[in-house]
Order: sequence, then structure tokens, then C-alpha cells
Amino acid sequence: MKSFLYRQWILIRHTWPTLAGHLKSGNWSAIYYFSRKALWKVWNLLFSPVGLVLVLVMRLIRPWILIRINVLVSERIGHLAGNTELYLCEQEVGINVPEGRYIDLWYHNWPICNWQLARMWNRVLHVGPRWLLAPVKMVNDLIPGGELHKINSNTQVDVDVHNFMDRFPPHLGFLPKEEERGQIDLQALGIPEGSPFVCLSVRDSSYLNKSVPWKSWGYHNYRDCSIQNYILAAQKLAERGYYVVRMGAVVQEAINLEHPMIIDYATNGMRSEFMDIYLAAKCSFSIVGNAGFEAVPYIFRKPIVYTDHVPLGMIRTDSERLISTTKKHWLRDENRFMTLREILQSDIGFSWHSSLYENMGIDLIESTPEEIAAACLEMDERVNGNWQGSKEDDELQRRFWEMFPKTEFHGEIRALIGTDFLRRHNAGLD
Repeated sequence: MKSFLYRQWILIRHTWPTLAGHLKSGNWSAIYYFSRKALWKVWNLLFSPVGLVLVLVMRLIRPWILIRINVLVSERIGHLAGNTELYLCEQEVGINVPEGRYIDLWYHNWPICNWQLARMWNRVLHVGPRWLLAPVKMVNDLIPGGELHKINSNTQVDVDVHNFMDRFPPHLGFLPKEEERGQIDLQALGIPEGSPFVCLSVRDSSYLNKSVPWKSWGYHNYRDCSIQNYILAAQKLAERGYYVVRMGAVVQEAINLEHPMIIDYATNGMRSEFMDIYLAAKCSFSIVGNAGFEAVPYIFRKPIVYTDHVPLGMIRTDSERLISTTKKHWLRDENRFMTLREILQSDIGFSWHSSLYENMGIDLIESTPEEIAAACLEMDERVNGNWQGSKEDDELQRRFWEMFPKTEFHGEIRALIGTDFLRRHNAGLD
């Protein structure tokens, strides 16, 4: 109880100056967020007696059935998709499964980033109301012995170290009425029935800055990419018969191109939370520039091209459906690019904060449109069985993965590095 009260005191101490600043500046969206969070905490305290009764019931019936509770990371789409899918995969093989009879109860955190995805998980999991289960979890965490009643984290949170994505089909599916709606909306977007399409999702700082303006997200800026660098890839794919759908809930800029087969869904006023999920689930493959949205096509087992992924040491490696490239790392003091070996053998290959790159004097340089297009066209050819690599290309792949650090974040490595990328950087493998 003391540790709980101490944590709340620390939270108040850190939150109040921030809230005072928002009050002074009139940032009403931030004030609403803090007020809503505060009301939830008050609610949890008011309902703690009910929570206590239910916790005691849980403890009493434990010899016959174990009830476990946890909260879904519903405020971030990457975690709502990836964490939850991997939990279900681990359940399939008996990981994080207690002995005897049990039932796992979940509730959604607030705010929910995508209601369609939440509804689909509600059909698969035992999801209860937050107003009831949050106080139960709070009381359970306070009373000794509560660990047994908490659903444990996945082996590596949202990282598939067991290669489950190649072993099990997706746990989510669409209802017949959703399939019908999806096909109608695809045609409304301008995609004829049966036509192949690709999802394009490129990260900029707009989404978090607008949706969560009360927090500073600058430490993520090293992941940002320019959508304009992807125009050539989109044009090349359109020439091959693909429609290209630019994804995004909030984006910094529109695509500087008008093309009947390149659809700026993020800015054309036709975006919906339902179609965000439907498009990701039905695309031929997805192109992702450091965006959290990648977890949605990922859990539907769609091939993905990860362009300019940083940090390099943390690329997804668990499936043969994945191709990755990374940004170039320019050393300002030495006036040169780092080699791939230098990146992977230094801390920068695992750095998740913009300040770390700045402190080491490293500028992250995005790939050229030609380099991005090459990776995307390679995926097209691999998906359609038309890829023709050489023995030299196979050797480049072998050399890269031979030097790739094998950490706890990687299971069996099955992914690929973009072939054109390796050809351009083969000297960096020595």
C-alpha cells in the first residue's frame, strides 16, 4: 500500500507542472486528457470496495478456477495488434498458461486507438468493462499474492521470437457483413473488385503530436520519413497493376502526385477506422517506413517491406515474408557513412532515442526514391514468384546475417535484407 501511494504521489508531482502549463496555454485537448485520466483514477478508488470483494472471491475460488486479469494496450495500435496476437499464439503452445482450469479477463485501456480492431479482439478474448475490471486489477495488485491473478507479459512483448507468425493463421477475421462493407468501401476508394493493392504507411511526427499533444514525442523523430520519397515506388507499382493506398490517421503532408491508381487515403476524406484494418488485412503486401501501423498487416500475415528501419539491430526477423532496409548513418566528424558492420557492432544499432544519434554526431539519411522503389519491386517479384536472384545475392544475405547480432529479441532468423540495398552496401559487410 505504501509503494502504491508513493507511486501516486510521484505521478502527481510529475503531472501537476505539466497540467499547469497546459492550463496556462489553453491546451484544451491536453486538459481533457488529464481530466479524463484523473476521473478514471477517482473512479477506481471509489469502486475499490467492489474491487476488494471481487478479489476476495477470486482468491476463494482459486482452487477450482484461476481468474487472471490484465489491461490491453489499446491506446497504441502497434501494441494493441502485436501484443494481443502474440498472447494468443503463446496460448496455442502452452506458454503463459497456468495449470488447471483458468479464465483470462481483459479490459481496454483509454483512449482506444482503433475501435474496429478493439471490436474484433472483443470477439476473440474475454473482454470486460473497464469501469469494473480496472478497480479489481488495482486492488489485486495491492494485496500480496496478486501475481497469480495477473496475465503475464509475452516472452518479448510484441516481438515474435518463436516464429509464430509462420506457424499459425491469424486469430482475427471479419464477419460476413464486414466483408460486404469492405468490398463496397474498396470500390468507393476507386479499387475495382479483385484488383491487387498495396498499403503504404510512412511515419511522421503528426499523429502523436496531434493525438497526444500533452507529451513530448521528439525522441521518436529519428524514425520520421518523407512520403514524397515513395512516389517513384508507387508509380512503379502502379505500372505493374497495383493500386497504392497511402495510409495514416493524421499525416503531415499529402502526396505531391495525382494518379488514378495512387490513392492518398490519409488525406482524401474517406478514411475510417474500419477501413484502416480492412485494407491492412486484404492488401497484397505493405510498405512501411517506421510506422506503428505495421503491426496490423503483420498480424494478418501480410508480406511487409520495412524501408529505412531504425535501429538496424531491431528489425523484424521472424518471417520469410519480411524485407528490410535501413537509413544511412552519416558520421559528421569523420565526414563519412558508417558501414553496416560498424552500426551493428555499436550501441547505435540498438538506439531508440533521437538524442543518442545526436550525441554521437550521427545524421540519419533517408533512402533515395530509387532505393525505396528497388526494395518494393523486389517484394512484388517475390510475392508473385518472379524473383531471380543470383548466387552473389545469396552470398550477400549470408554475410549480413552472419554478422547480425543474435540477441534475445530475435528467434530463428527468416527475414531478408533488400537485395539492392546489400548490393549498394556490400563493402560494409567486411
